Parts: sequence; C-alpha cells; structure tokens
Amino acid sequence: MLTLFTNRYQAYQLPQGVPVRITLGAPRFKLPYSLTHAMRELAPRRDYLSWPEPEFTKAYRADLDRLGAARIAERLREIAEAETDHRLVLLCFEDLSKPTLWCHRRTFASWWKDTTGDEVRELSPMADQYEQEALM
Repeated sequence: MLTLFTNRYQAYQLPQGVPVRITLGAPRFKLPYSLTHAMRELAPRRDYLSWPEPEFTKAYRADLDRLGAARIAERLREIAEAETDHRLVLLCFEDLSKPTLWCHRRTFASWWKDTTGDEVRELSPMADQYEQEALM
C-alpha cells in the first residue's frame, strides 16, 4: 500500500508521513526534521522550470509519462518499505497561499490521479483550495 500527499517544506510536520524531496535542489534553510529521501526524477527539468504554466505542465507531464507510473510507484514503494510507513509526503518550495501560484507538486498529483486513479492530497494550510480531505 502507498499513500501519497504533497506539501511544502516549511509546512510539513512529522506526523504527516515520510518527507520526500521532489525538487532539484535541497532547501538551503534549516528544517526541523530530517530530509533523508529524494526523488529527483519527480523534479521538473531546469530547461522548462521558468516557462508559463500551460507549457510547463505539458513538458512536465510528458516527462512523467516517459518515466511511467509503474517505475515511479516502484521507487516510492522502496522509500515506504525502507521507512516502514506507507504515507509519503512529496515536498517542494512553493507556498500555494498566493492566489496566482501553482507548482509541480500539484501537477504531479493531477497526473498521478489521471494515470493511476489514486488521489494525492495536499496537506498545506491551503489544502481546501484543492478539494482535499483531512489527513485523518
């Protein structure tokens, strides 16, 4: 079993699950938790990182399609098994409380739902904007 969530580095809390970095770079600020796991393959590539949302989304989803849900799930399960916790929280930097902001973690969540049928709930304080359920 695998249960995926998304959040931002600054809003993550230990009871939410295992933190997993999905950004090219690691946070340069001190975190109140250990960030042991990273899935750089879920980070957007630098060449389209600054593109407008529609173009970015198309390129990022194409990258996810090339990787494939089975391969991504296999890597995520490896982390879950190593930590003996099926709850993984995919983390990035973006603060989704800004009205015009979007980020790759929610693009991944949408792609994952479209591809596997499984929801990826947002855990940040702005979770209600993404029609997500409560954690528990």
